[in-house]
Amino acid sequence: MKLSERIVSGEDKIAVTGLGYVGMPLAVAFAKKAKVIGFDLNKAKIEAYVRGEDPTAEVGDQAIRESSVEFTYDETKLREARFHIVAVPTPINQDKTPDLAPVEGASAVVGRNLQKGSVIVYESTVYPGVTEDICVPILEKESGLKCGVDFKVGYSPERINPGDKVHRLENIRKIVSGMDEDTLNTVAEVYELVIEAGVHRAGSIKVAEAAKVVENSQRDINIAFINELAMAFDKMGIDTHEVIEAMNTKWNALGFYPGLVGGHCIGVDPYYFVYEAEKLGYHSQIISSGRRVNDDMPEFIAEKIIRQLVIANKQVRQAKIAFFGATFKENCPDVRNSKIMEVVSHVRKYGINPLIVDPRADKDEVHREYGYELSDIGDLKDLDCIVLAVAHDEYKAMPIDDLDCFFGRMPVEEKVIIDVKSILDRKETEARGYCYWRL
Repeated sequence: MKLSERIVSGEDKIAVTGLGYVGMPLAVAFAKKAKVIGFDLNKAKIEAYVRGEDPTAEVGDQAIRESSVEFTYDETKLREARFHIVAVPTPINQDKTPDLAPVEGASAVVGRNLQKGSVIVYESTVYPGVTEDICVPILEKESGLKCGVDFKVGYSPERINPGDKVHRLENIRKIVSGMDEDTLNTVAEVYELVIEAGVHRAGSIKVAEAAKVVENSQRDINIAFINELAMAFDKMGIDTHEVIEAMNTKWNALGFYPGLVGGHCIGVDPYYFVYEAEKLGYHSQIISSGRRVNDDMPEFIAEKIIRQLVIANKQVRQAKIAFFGATFKENCPDVRNSKIMEVVSHVRKYGINPLIVDPRADKDEVHREYGYELSDIGDLKDLDCIVLAVAHDEYKAMPIDDLDCFFGRMPVEEKVIIDVKSILDRKETEARGYCYWRL
């Protein structure tokens, strides 16, 4: 009987190592079809899942409570599984080089508890070669087993879009790969249990690794192009969104908009490609340039905030500013690599101590990641400037009259609104007299 068949029959289990925004939804989905062990080193996270709480907001508390996933921080439970999925984050270091410590650590954990006949599939975003050249030796060392003989490996890049309730795990086509034909078939058959959109069988593990890095690098470059236009149009006095709306009337327009590129995918993955290419003697030009443009956007927006305060006759150091939004994207609680926090840091260089509110972000996580305290929106008053930083549904549904209540008693032309995500209607806002700027 094949491994995929033994999984369906309940004779073998699936183990998911790393239960964040990628691993947890994956574990919950597989648990509808098979026996699943969900492992994470974070004891507090596991305890939350056991209580039926979903801190990621990806599947919801009810789905967690109803799931049969065996959540654990005991790594020895992994010995009960024969199909392992590794879904840990792969961040970058301060010097923009890949930080492989999480995936190396996860490989060691899985290796220590690996059984003969197992298949290990990596979902973590890496540059081509990491699975076979870095992870496999760790698995072999820790297990004492031989890859290709005692166990097999595959790669299937994650494609989950945090906060997106339309493009979900089940309806996004999945790239799968394996070290040989038999492994590829096994990996494909297992993922087909939960991926309704089907799978794409890549020709090799390196092709699958490269595909993930390239798809996010492509998006990064496209956003960088629009961000560069936005900075140029700002000097020309042209509204970027009006230009894009006009451009989008053509059938082959790509529809990208300017913005801050953060999170643990688009803002990170291009550096993995650049790193590996430079190791091989090729210096990336377009990808590196795109990264520089997007990395410069927080400072650009911070400078625009200061400029608008000056235009509104504010004493910059005494200005009371509130950022509406702290997460890296809308309708998502994830604050990792949030570029909004970089904007805050730049503004603080002018002696301003801005307030930050966010209905989605976890206060403890914000403090742990950045050292900032989140405020309650009910405490905001007498503001000089509102920065609409993240397009959460809560903010998009907020009428401008509600926003006005947060300002102090002053002429409307002295009330500064910085609309990073173009939430408000520009003509209406300017017609009311606000000192308004949008990216």
